[in-house]
Amino acid sequence: MTVEESDQVIFVTGGYDHTIKVWQAHTGVCQRTLQHTVSQVNALEISPNKHTVAAAGYQNIFMQDLAASNNSIALNYEGASKNITSLGFQEDGKWMFTGSEDCSARIWDIRSGTFQCQRIFQASSPVNCVCLHPNQSQLIVGDQSGIIHLWDLRSDRNEQLIPEAEASIQDVCINTEGTYMAAVNNKGSCYVWTLTGGIDEEITKLHPHQKLAAHERYALKCKFSPDSTLLVTTSADQTARLWKTLDFSPSIVLQHESKRWVWDAAFSADSQYIFTASSDGIARLWNVNTGTIEREYQGHQKALTALAFQDQVI
Repeated sequence: MTVEESDQVIFVTGGYDHTIKVWQAHTGVCQRTLQHTVSQVNALEISPNKHTVAAAGYQNIFMQDLAASNNSIALNYEGASKNITSLGFQEDGKWMFTGSEDCSARIWDIRSGTFQCQRIFQASSPVNCVCLHPNQSQLIVGDQSGIIHLWDLRSDRNEQLIPEAEASIQDVCINTEGTYMAAVNNKGSCYVWTLTGGIDEEITKLHPHQKLAAHERYALKCKFSPDSTLLVTTSADQTARLWKTLDFSPSIVLQHESKRWVWDAAFSADSQYIFTASSDGIARLWNVNTGTIEREYQGHQKALTALAFQDQVI
């Protein structure tokens, strides 16, 4: 499905203006604005069934039923302190995970009416990012001290690696096949590992593959395309950069003339387009083959720090 088809397409953005906007992806029209008055939006995720958008903020995780007619936040997951920095869903929507500056990663049961925290992983420093392995049984946790934790949910074992000394891990991602893992840090570096194992009871093994001098400044996010042919990295150097996973050579640089931080990015399901969120308050849709802007989404009053997009057929 392409971004031109409106059916089953959900695109949401959030940032420092304390709002979450739901867009018609193929026209650029804002369909709905949700108030997020407690804090800025640090991260957004859409549930697998596309019924709910989750927003990470200060000390809270908010859940909004997209089918509800009112604009009030439906659920409020309390119990985490400081900034919630990242979140995501298990593939069947049975539970969600979060990372927080309170030095923890948490798993929340979202099927029960109590919405309780089921498990907590304690790190030694604030957590910037959490990523779920496609096998649904390992959480990858990146923290500000530069440690990447591999938390095995089956055995509760935790392995650690430090790709670069004194460099905060800003984001971690794994491709859909579970064969590559990438991590970016506050020095602009991107590290790539090949993964083996991780199937059934097998332990996932990491093999250092490549280090990319991806950005001149602070790197913010990294994500693989759904078809695993591309990796995108975003940065405070005002660019989003695409890398070919065939050899991790540079593919294309996405940069707008406004020259503002690029906070977040998301691919379309066909891997032909990419959305970016920028400090100028505008989300942009880019053609990954030409590097040209196809559409802009304007309406936020402050920096746009998070976005989420889903267009795959359920």
